[in-house]
Amino acid sequence: MDQRTELSEFLRSRRARLRPEDVGLTPHGGRRRVPGLRREELAQVAGVSVAYYTRLEQGRGQNVSTAVLDAIADALRLGRAERDHLDHLARPCGKKPPGPGRPQRVRPSVQHLLDTMDNTPAYVLGRRTDVIAWNRLACALLGDFPALPPQQRNMARLLFLDPATRELYVDWDRKAADTVACLRLYAGCYPDDPQLASLVGELSVKSPEFGSLWATHNVQDKGFGMKELHHPVVGPLTLSCETLVLPADQNQHLITYHAEPGTASAESLRLLASWTLGEASGAQAVSAAMSDDGV
Repeated sequence: MDQRTELSEFLRSRRARLRPEDVGLTPHGGRRRVPGLRREELAQVAGVSVAYYTRLEQGRGQNVSTAVLDAIADALRLGRAERDHLDHLARPCGKKPPGPGRPQRVRPSVQHLLDTMDNTPAYVLGRRTDVIAWNRLACALLGDFPALPPQQRNMARLLFLDPATRELYVDWDRKAADTVACLRLYAGCYPDDPQLASLVGELSVKSPEFGSLWATHNVQDKGFGMKELHHPVVGPLTLSCETLVLPADQNQHLITYHAEPGTASAESLRLLASWTLGEASGAQAVSAAMSDDGV
């Protein structure tokens, strides 16, 4: 991915979402040729020259300082993830994707931790939203990851190309937008990752929805929140999702789901967990139902 083009399109997309009154300016009369702030308006709010900002937005800014980037980020009302993304695009450090072409793996102790979490669905996302480790309850809840070829164990690919995964998430639109925004943030760090370029190309061709979301240039880091799922066996679930960065690899994130004690979702999750822990007939029923739905 061309870093200069990415920087230009990101800055233009952030300008387009602001109006002059949003940043304390009085809009002038007449027809505006572009949505949002004009370059000269953004430069005025940031306290930089129009010529300098124009060069930066065109990808021609050299050795831009932290102070200038902070001023532009403030003027654009950027969040933390957006600020990090702007810094990666404006001052690329030439990082190569770690271990290109090599399988991603978690430390054995991380897999052991997952295996001991009998009542908590948990899995690890690696680079490019690849699912690289999981426990039994995560498979029962989200899909049969071991049955998939390694190259298909990718959350973005499943969300956009697998009908059953789409049906699983009640608010699929939000989940899809969040996932694409995370991919964008990764792309800012590793623009030369060939596997990311291949994934983005495949999804852009096969899913117009992905292409539309990718074109927004929205970015965000993985976080926490509530997820509503509709499981093919136990029905509706409202679960809390938490994300933890693994210390040995900043590109590996441990994702966990849990239900509020005493709720119907907690009872459904307990039932699903009991099936994964030795009740063969129940486990077979879950597996068969999920296979029928293509999860």
